Amino acid sequence: MHIAGVYEMILKPEKRSSVMPLPIAFISTLSSEGIRNIAPYGCVMPVLRPLDRVCIATAKRRDTLDNIRATGEFVINLAGTDFCDKVIPMAKYSPPEADEFELAGLEEKPSTIVRPPGIKGCYAWMECRLDKLFEEPHYILIMGKVVYLEIDDRVYQSDGSLDVEKAQPLMMTSSNTGMHYLTVTDTGKSEPFGAMFPDRKDQMPKNTPE
Repeated sequence: MHIAGVYEMILKPEKRSSVMPLPIAFISTLSSEGIRNIAPYGCVMPVLRPLDRVCIATAKRRDTLDNIRATGEFVINLAGTDFCDKVIPMAKYSPPEADEFELAGLEEKPSTIVRPPGIKGCYAWMECRLDKLFEEPHYILIMGKVVYLEIDDRVYQSDGSLDVEKAQPLMMTSSNTGMHYLTVTDTGKSEPFGAMFPDRKDQMPKNTPE
């Protein structure tokens, strides 16, 4: 399509992940029998800035979902680009009785509040408890409450921001051939949250009720 000297290509709606980079988060869970499981997820997001909720979109048949239903707990592990080679091994089918930490050659990081362990070598860990499940015909949204958040202090800056040059957050876009791994770059520019309001004061409450 050609508009005023600008060339634009119309894509199918399902190609959205070709133009929207997604984080790759590794979710670790335990089965009701205590078997360790890990799976990579790209559709993970926080739910509004002042809240302690996170949302994960999942297919309806996943061991991760089964384990969260059974135990109500999970850990969102945020990894750097050095985990590129762990995505496919952890995405492949393995029987529910298989220990996926062993299959992927990963060490566990003991959690503080929840039972499922985190993954050693990641840069941040969100220990979560299940809040709600929103079930639709073709997918389920997992709403989790973050009960403990930890970060490697080597990538956390004094202003409360992530040093992306050190963390190298693992992300992806999709194409006709598969997944393309990437990370992000800090522009060096920032604005206070209050800048969007007339009085330049942040209107979001610092704490919100349960």
